[in-house]
Amino acid sequence: MSRRFTRHPLPIVLFAVFIDLMGFGVLIPVLPQLLANPSSPFYLLPPSAPASEGYLLLGLLLASFPFAQFFFAPILGQASDVVGRRKMLLLSIAGTSVSYLMFGFGIVTRRIWLLFAARLLDGVTGGNVSVSQAVVADVTPPPLRARNFGLIGAAVGLGVIFGPLLGGWLSDPALVPWFNATTPFWLAVLLSAANIAWVYARLPETVHAKTHGWKVRWNESLHHLRKAWSLRGLRPLFATMLTFNTGLSFFITFMGVFLVARFGFTENATGDYFAFAGLCIAASQVGLPNFFARRFGERRVLEATLLASGFGVLLVYLFENQTVLWLATPVFASLIGLAQANATSLVSRSVGAGIQGEILGINASVNALSQAVPPVLAGVAAAAIAPDAPILIAAVLLIVAGAAFVFIPNTLRRKGGGVME
Repeated sequence: MSRRFTRHPLPIVLFAVFIDLMGFGVLIPVLPQLLANPSSPFYLLPPSAPASEGYLLLGLLLASFPFAQFFFAPILGQASDVVGRRKMLLLSIAGTSVSYLMFGFGIVTRRIWLLFAARLLDGVTGGNVSVSQAVVADVTPPPLRARNFGLIGAAVGLGVIFGPLLGGWLSDPALVPWFNATTPFWLAVLLSAANIAWVYARLPETVHAKTHGWKVRWNESLHHLRKAWSLRGLRPLFATMLTFNTGLSFFITFMGVFLVARFGFTENATGDYFAFAGLCIAASQVGLPNFFARRFGERRVLEATLLASGFGVLLVYLFENQTVLWLATPVFASLIGLAQANATSLVSRSVGAGIQGEILGINASVNALSQAVPPVLAGVAAAAIAPDAPILIAAVLLIVAGAAFVFIPNTLRRKGGGVME
């Protein structure tokens, strides 16, 4: 394999990942205005509809993408071994592009079912990150893989930062009169189309020994969950992170609604807030995890960050003050970033080198489950109790995850195979 070939795919897949996450990010400031803010000019429900109906619909809409991803992301990864990475990446980006187009038309025509169809389609075809990771693994020598996977993580972080910014700015008619809720999606369609052209023209196929006789395993994610429960040594860590990520999903999916309901945030202000929080999370994952892990150990860092992040979110909920909001956000966002990084590292270090791919795949399925169910429950809580109820639930779950992890027996060992009993 030539030196040029091993370098060539990397910028292409990094751009694909960036566009994928930016597309997710543009939704964040727009969705609360569509279904959870009756005073917004973009509100899609009739004036006579109760606010609770919007909260329920928002929860279901936010759950549709991760629900589809939970079942189809492993299948796309399997298919890329058979038909090749290039074709699957093109399919994935094309599906994302069509989903943006459908979402924009759903807003224009006020057809909420189109919004659901768009998010489900993106979830079914949205394997950009997993296929891109496979491309990197194909063309990168083992000593450089950690660095290049880190670059994919950076592309994810940049997408999460710039997506909300674009979603907020491009949907704000106060900045430009013809901006509205659909503008971010038209831009995302154009960027995705350019991405398809770029991948088609420049990305070579990186799989040359393709799998034959492949049969679709529709229950792969469910198999991963069963396997996670069967690993007695890792079961406490998986349970802790399922609780933590469930709380985090409550927070992320309905924080936009909380900002609108409590502080009257516009789509622009909501986008700025999420970009700021994303920047804090990304900054905390550059160098800090290794720094703290070397000094205190991953387990102790995880105990502290899980608990402290929950109390940070609780602080924002209890104090109805924007100053507290902006001061507390970099603290709990950085703690969340450290917790995520140390949890993944602890899972990886607790098993042998020969099953890293399997165990990280199991970890991804556990995380996907934690993203699929909470939005629905958050919508129910917002409708039945109050629009800020999901944030309180998020804080409680984060604190419970931290407290439970403190009392878990320290069975997680660094040497390979120690927990695979």
